[in-house]
Amino acid sequence: MASSFLKLLLFVLTTLCLIVELALAKHAGITRRYKFDIKMQNVTRLCQTKSIVTVNGQLPGPTIIAREGDRVIVNVVNHVQYNVSIHWHGIRQLRSGWADGPAYITQCPIQTGQSYVYNFTVTGQRGTLFWHAHISWLRVTVHGAIVILPKRGVPYPFPQPYKEVPIIFGEWWKADTERIISQAQQTGGAPNISDAYTINGLQGPLYNCSAKDTLKLKVKPGKTYLLRLINAALNDELFFSIANHNLTVVEADAVYVKPFKTNTVLITPGQTTNVLLKTKKHHPNATFLMAARPYATGPASFDNSTTAGILEYHNPSNKTRKIKNFPLLRPLLPLFNDTTFATKFVNKIRSLANSKFPAKVPQTVDRHFFFTIGLGLSPCTNQNQTCQGPNNTMLAASVNNVSFVMPSTALLQAHFFNKSKGVYTTDFPTNPPFKFNYTGTPPTNIIVTSSTKLAVLPFNTKVELVMQDTSIIGAESHPLHLHGFNFFVVGQGFGNYNPNTDPAKFNLVDPAERNTVGVPSGGWVAIRFLADNPGTMYIHF
Repeated sequence: MASSFLKLLLFVLTTLCLIVELALAKHAGITRRYKFDIKMQNVTRLCQTKSIVTVNGQLPGPTIIAREGDRVIVNVVNHVQYNVSIHWHGIRQLRSGWADGPAYITQCPIQTGQSYVYNFTVTGQRGTLFWHAHISWLRVTVHGAIVILPKRGVPYPFPQPYKEVPIIFGEWWKADTERIISQAQQTGGAPNISDAYTINGLQGPLYNCSAKDTLKLKVKPGKTYLLRLINAALNDELFFSIANHNLTVVEADAVYVKPFKTNTVLITPGQTTNVLLKTKKHHPNATFLMAARPYATGPASFDNSTTAGILEYHNPSNKTRKIKNFPLLRPLLPLFNDTTFATKFVNKIRSLANSKFPAKVPQTVDRHFFFTIGLGLSPCTNQNQTCQGPNNTMLAASVNNVSFVMPSTALLQAHFFNKSKGVYTTDFPTNPPFKFNYTGTPPTNIIVTSSTKLAVLPFNTKVELVMQDTSIIGAESHPLHLHGFNFFVVGQGFGNYNPNTDPAKFNLVDPAERNTVGVPSGGWVAIRFLADNPGTMYIHF
């Protein structure tokens, strides 16, 4: 009798252990391994063949797919003449700052013939992000999507889509982009603008020689598709729309948002936006252009062209009419300088801010920063030729009148081994060196200083950062990306920021939570975040 009881008890305990183990396994992450071979690839676009840097010969590169909680290991092998590093844009890199990827910030670049293993865990994140090269201009063609699925058994907070499709916007130059940026850095002039925009590496039918280089998205009637939009372009914010279809925005920068419908999406370089596309109930006997064109408000020249793909409904088996005979409908995109639409769209993006997905906005602030950003001038350093800035100077981007000088030793390495002397200083200015009418008549002295200065934050500091655009050379929108953190966009406006009155208007309840934000042309944006991730975290425009 006792023996039978013990056997039964052992069986029950074993069963309970298995149930607990299965329950834990359901939510435990797994390890996902990828190999990135950086190599040259000949590609023909816009009537011209050129050799480009790629990952695994693909443009865009391979999609990284993981679930929240998974460990991701990527072995990057460099087979090209350029030094390379890869940044996992938007991944928090909690306790893995050395895997963030910006060259000379968290690592030395991967030299020709060498390799580097990126090893990180996706913690507390789900949604769409992307990866890209983070040295020079290699990211023009070295980029790809990151898709982070929720933990198993955890549904989306919106209708389950029939299919999910990454859509990556990019730019294309006919010339060698490494030569373009090298020339700009040597002469101090603005780099040449792109010749085209792309959707998943394809220019589309509105450019010469590009009808065959067109993305075709085939859909079925009465279905819901999740489009994972990524702006991997270097320079331009983009409007995106699909003819005769509405889109429902459900996520921004891998953070769920309060859903809202729109016929056009605005997306800044470095940002991601997930939208639901509900197809028409019946076959429409038409095809539809999906188009993207720039939003530009500054005085600088820009590529004012339009890239397009085609949304094509599967032809029902009982239909004899060929799809190629259907009319092709075009979307009506906003004008390139439609600031009214852009402002209204940005203001609609709000965090869910509910019990399941709370908006943990810092309600108090330990450290305030006020950054003026824009273009200034530096003296011509090229003795062999004339510089292309005003009065033989060089254009120089700056924050608080400091133009960042990239070190030759990785900052994280210098900090870790306590060898910062001669590499960097920790006296980055909290405020601009002098006040002026930031969006009005510029000051007479617009020469910037050049140095490698850092700001140091104690762990768990609650930070407020206000970024003010300036009209020193000309007002323009600036995309800001903060590595290692998400932040809350608590306020923004046009003109000069007023520290006495503007904070009263801050949204501390359900602001957008992002990793990249566009500082409006001739305006300002205020963000808050908790500095809870140790490391050397890059912030750049």
